Amino acid sequence: MNPATLLEADQLAVRVGPRWLCCEFSLRLHAGECLVLLGPNGAGKTTLLHTLAGLRPPSAGRVALEGRDLSSWPAGELARQRGLLVQQQPDYFAASVLETVLVGRHPHLGRWRWEGPEDVELARRALAQVGLDGFEGRDVLSLSGGERQRVAIAALLTQAPRLFLLDEPTNHLDLHYQIAILDLFQGLARAGHAVVMVLHDINLAARYADRVILLDGLGGVLAGGRQEVLQAEALSRAFGHPLRHIAVAGRAHFIPD
Repeated sequence: MNPATLLEADQLAVRVGPRWLCCEFSLRLHAGECLVLLGPNGAGKTTLLHTLAGLRPPSAGRVALEGRDLSSWPAGELARQRGLLVQQQPDYFAASVLETVLVGRHPHLGRWRWEGPEDVELARRALAQVGLDGFEGRDVLSLSGGERQRVAIAALLTQAPRLFLLDEPTNHLDLHYQIAILDLFQGLARAGHAVVMVLHDINLAARYADRVILLDGLGGVLAGGRQEVLQAEALSRAFGHPLRHIAVAGRAHFIPD
């Protein structure tokens, strides 16, 4: 086991009821890398992400974090090592933005310990990273969808895991913040974290991914390096529409044919 390997899937397969979302595949994600899950709607990207997060057991194979099966990690310890951004952020009660972001510190606090000045400073720094400095006192119920998404990302940054798992992190974000947030997580990966994210935009995947898992919605899966997986023929087959590869300024793009 490479000591820099954070996440490993070994002969992993995922099934929901009678339907196989992905057949057996293996992949290793190292510190410093970004993995993107791609595929059409309903292909099982979120279910696979939750499996990689340890929220559901695999139907076959194993998932390991730092060489240790996810099923063997105590919940609190696992929460300090990996963090998950879910698709939707339900808010049932009023709370300030700062209080909401500080939820990310809960895995690091003892049972009877309150957040201290260092935790508050981490939360404020995270809000600044997502362009929400000055929002600390706002009620989360008053925020736009894009602002609420950035609050959720700030809470995840405040959690400070080694492994980030992101389900559609660009949800509700305009173009400026899509790129800013993806740049932010790419920078975190380069600083020694690892990132797994579900994306719908093939060209954003081509821009940010080091590794890709491509689901075709029929149980088929391709997993490997970006250049290996992001091929026009494989993408066309998975998404059910012919795509053409073009290169602009040395960067790969895929356009409908």
